[in-house]
Amino acid sequence: MTQDQGLIFAILAASIGLFFWGRWRHDIVALAALLACVIVGLVPDQKAFAGFGHPAVITVACVLVLSYGLQLTGAVDAMAQRILPSNAGPMLSIAALTGLGALLSAFMNNVGALALLMPIALQIARKLDLPPGRLLMPLAFGTILGGMTTLIGTPPNLIVSSFRAQSGAGPFAMFDFSPVGVAVALSGVLFIALLGWRLVPKRTVASVTSFDTGTYLTEARVQEGGKAVGKTLREIEVLLDEADAQIIGMVRNKMRLSAPNPQRELLVDDVLVIEAEPESLGTVLANLGLKLEATLPPEGEDENEVAEQASETAASPATAEAKTSKTKNGEKKDPEADARSLQELLVRPDSHMVGRSVSETRLRSRYSINLLAISRQSHRSIKRLRSTLIERGDVLLMQGTADDIAEFAADYACVPLADRAISIPDLGKTSLAVGVMLLAVALAAFGLLSAAVAFAAGVLVFMVMRVVPLRSIYSAIDWPVIVLLGALIPVAGAMSSSGAADLLARLLMEHIAQGNPVIVLTVLLVVTMTLSDFMNNAATAAVMCQIALSAASQLGVNPDTLLMAVAIGASCSFLTPIGHQNNTLILSPGGFRFGDYWRLGLPMEILVVLVSVPLLLLVWPL
Repeated sequence: MTQDQGLIFAILAASIGLFFWGRWRHDIVALAALLACVIVGLVPDQKAFAGFGHPAVITVACVLVLSYGLQLTGAVDAMAQRILPSNAGPMLSIAALTGLGALLSAFMNNVGALALLMPIALQIARKLDLPPGRLLMPLAFGTILGGMTTLIGTPPNLIVSSFRAQSGAGPFAMFDFSPVGVAVALSGVLFIALLGWRLVPKRTVASVTSFDTGTYLTEARVQEGGKAVGKTLREIEVLLDEADAQIIGMVRNKMRLSAPNPQRELLVDDVLVIEAEPESLGTVLANLGLKLEATLPPEGEDENEVAEQASETAASPATAEAKTSKTKNGEKKDPEADARSLQELLVRPDSHMVGRSVSETRLRSRYSINLLAISRQSHRSIKRLRSTLIERGDVLLMQGTADDIAEFAADYACVPLADRAISIPDLGKTSLAVGVMLLAVALAAFGLLSAAVAFAAGVLVFMVMRVVPLRSIYSAIDWPVIVLLGALIPVAGAMSSSGAADLLARLLMEHIAQGNPVIVLTVLLVVTMTLSDFMNNAATAAVMCQIALSAASQLGVNPDTLLMAVAIGASCSFLTPIGHQNNTLILSPGGFRFGDYWRLGLPMEILVVLVSVPLLLLVWPL
């Protein structure tokens, strides 16, 4: 092993370890790996950021914008209303929902496809009286499966295509992934619909209007004159038992107590940190004279009026009864304009809320909404709500008008989990968006333009025709993914130039596969699939492509076969909630735990191996 090989192995090992750890975002780790390669001389300084101009990176950015346009114009909503059955049993409903998710994710960002269909899945779950998770996990897996069927379906496919181009064989065409990808996706969807959905763990719900997102951490302040004043924590806990709630901490004079003495008497302005479902808690809070701490009025509002509205909305998950209020001139306002409702919002992995606190986002001054509670599956904290750092997959209970909450959700990439109104699409822009997308796909599929140029042209049309507002063009791009891809492409190149990829491929063939190409293919697929369960799939593809090319060269076999195995393996992360963004998105809404995914995920991955290996050998002979 040479010094350069040792250095690149050390950098890769550290990067993979940080990916697994999950403490830092993937783009931060990738950028650190790139800079480390530059510092030790593995990547020339003048080529350090060449990856950001790579066609794969440009294509990913453009596809994200085009996907956002399809969402914005209502094209996908219209398709869902026409395709999904209105009156069907669980099997047919799950088959249609999962199949539609797979179809959409073949041509648009799969996170966007899931976000669009998730509220529909929740509606179907309520109608069929099924746990939400039994609709959400099949839908998430379906959108992951659909991504492997086309060049633009998922970033790993673009990465694999770019490595093929660098090897001198040219990039893969738009539908080169389809023969194997469609067969694997169809097999997966059929398995999920016929049997797989029954393997999803049952996570019971509290009621038909509030699915099990895990208990909320809610703060309630002791009000002067309330019955709670002077009572001990033990006495309060007995009363809270009626609402299946418990006190897990308190705040007094800005001091946080994680395990307060049960005999401690409550004083005015003490803040209790309560674990509960807010809907069932409203009556108890009112009787005890406690007020939800987050429902402080925006500047200029009447505190008594907001407190009264907060009490009503806390007791009911639906929109509170609209009140007729008066302006300063004494004129009556539209009651619906002042209606404040509760809305659950899921924080997407690409949300700007991730890593920020409520105080940083200025919810009240900017949006006139309140954060009432946070639901988080991974752990619980007694930090104040206003200072708690939001994590991806959190569910936020927001209070405000429907328009204000919708504006916040759009700005911060949050997914509404309650019923949403069916909007009437702008037929002109819907048709234009679909037409531009189909034309870009056709231009790339027939080789008239490269994928990057074809989709960049589509984005230009979207901008000129205002299909997507100009201010939203750049916010539609998932910049952490762009940085991840741009940073890792030179790192993967260092694996090749240092000979590290050749060394790993030789070890794989000599000690595991013993020179058998079919075993090499299978092992490569399984290893890629396993890595993608714990680290970003684009990063996995970038690392494994060099090993695949080196293995193909040493065996003297068709490199396309091994590259396709990497593409499939990188797209099939079903075992954990951290392997793919879509798995993370359903964690809280489905009430899932970390260990719930393998029950359906493991059979899915076994099915993928059994179906894809023979098809790879048939379609892409060694």
